[in-house]
Amino acid sequence: MRWRGVPLDLLLAAAGTALDLMLSAKGGGSALLPGNEVIPMAVAVGAPMGLVRRAPLAVSLYLAAFLVFTDQVGSFTANTAQMLLCVAIGLVAYYSGWRPTCVALGAAIAATATNLADPGIALTTNSWMYSVLVPTFPVLIGTYLRGPAGRLKDGDISPDVLLAGGGVAFTVLSTWTDWHSGSQPVWVVGLFAVLGGLSLGVARRFPGLVFIFQSVLLIAADQYLHETVNTCLILMLIALCVFAMRIASWAWITVTYVICTMLASLAIVEDSTEVTAFRVAILMALVTTPVAIGRYLGVRQAAAEAERLRVRESARLAVAQVRADQLLERENIAREVHDIVAHHVGAMVLRAGAARYAAPEGPVADALADIRETGHQALEDLRGLLDVLRDPGRRPDMPADPAEVIRESAERMTAAGLQVELELDPATAHAPLVARASAARIVQEGLTNVLKHAGPGTQVSVAVTTTGQALTVRVRNGPPPTIIERLPSSGRGLAGMRERVRALGGTLTAGLDQDGGWLLTADMPIASPASPTTSPPAERPTGCITDLITGGLTGGAT
Repeated sequence: MRWRGVPLDLLLAAAGTALDLMLSAKGGGSALLPGNEVIPMAVAVGAPMGLVRRAPLAVSLYLAAFLVFTDQVGSFTANTAQMLLCVAIGLVAYYSGWRPTCVALGAAIAATATNLADPGIALTTNSWMYSVLVPTFPVLIGTYLRGPAGRLKDGDISPDVLLAGGGVAFTVLSTWTDWHSGSQPVWVVGLFAVLGGLSLGVARRFPGLVFIFQSVLLIAADQYLHETVNTCLILMLIALCVFAMRIASWAWITVTYVICTMLASLAIVEDSTEVTAFRVAILMALVTTPVAIGRYLGVRQAAAEAERLRVRESARLAVAQVRADQLLERENIAREVHDIVAHHVGAMVLRAGAARYAAPEGPVADALADIRETGHQALEDLRGLLDVLRDPGRRPDMPADPAEVIRESAERMTAAGLQVELELDPATAHAPLVARASAARIVQEGLTNVLKHAGPGTQVSVAVTTTGQALTVRVRNGPPPTIIERLPSSGRGLAGMRERVRALGGTLTAGLDQDGGWLLTADMPIASPASPTTSPPAERPTGCITDLITGGLTGGAT
């Protein structure tokens, strides 16, 4: 739970004012102040607590000065100022660095020493120890809470706030009427009552220390303020419950149980009390109850954590299973594609090969030979695609250089009837491999589209050049020489080319030109070309199946 806005600030101011009214109301005015000064003094000491979260150092210095003032005028509000000063410097240690903390601690020590020193009596060694240790304790708590050692896995401070607030409310409301009855100053008793309740706020983070502190408080109450023994005993039982919840070792739980039982018997059993088996059983059951509650909560917490781990592991296994199912489906698709396409392409290659040997020499024989060679290449690419689909992490071999792919595409389309004019800039050999491979695929796709939509006899100019920091591909064809029947098309060729070029950070444009033909232009950014005297680095050749998979081309033609 994270507080936002002013509700908590108003609550802190009201709590500080109410605390002083409870402590000082029956004391009346002092010799130097009028009798009706109780309410104004309560507001003066409690209202600044509304700013303690936003400006803890300023509030600490104010309370230190106010403590000195109230001590000098003899006001009972000094007791409240001493308590709130410890709370404020604890927040300084929690929110600020070591320099503001040292300043606040120094002011608190000086103000506490002034409050302890009676007029005309010099400070003794014990008084100096009290003056140093009393402000240092909340500083240590604030520093500990700010450090990583005090953080829990969940990071939620709601239980800590509830424990601390409930502890302070319980100790103050159940003991404040008896603070004047002991031999110690009232502010000392009240301070330890507040600290006893506040210490429950760190019980989840440091259960052993809090249990020891509550045990010491119980012993001190039994010796100096017997009226508060029951309250301290309840606080110790709460600390034992939290200890049993946080510590799963039964050996340590047994040790704390024995200590708590002994201290409870010391506090409850009087000299005149008759010790019976029934009373011993009642006392042992009383101490056993918080242990049982703590272990129950600890087991529930461990079970909840185990369930969260199980859910995370189940989610991980589910993702792995989905991945395995996807790979299996990819393999099934690859097998089906291979079985269907390879069958038809293989039959086409066989029939073209048989017809090639039966046909006379001439254009028909050349066309059949080209069909046979293209079919063989398609089967090789299909086998590579099958390997990639079965094992996505495997990088297939790349059988050809991009420049050779471009020349082969131009020669094949020329044999198919297009009038192809190719311009291949030698400087493109220094461009990155991925850009050159993409250029080869764009040339293949562009020439295929021309053959489909314009038909044989169409004049086509292909230019692959480097201009500045870009590799440019330009495929331009004139109008169709005759009216032809368009071949089937998926309409996804241009989309695939645009996706490929966009992945490289380039642009692709396609459309009719002013002569009635079609112009396809792609610009792909590249690094600065290498010096002409520098030979291009050794590369693995590329092939159509590799670029189809790795380059993102969706396939098909426009």
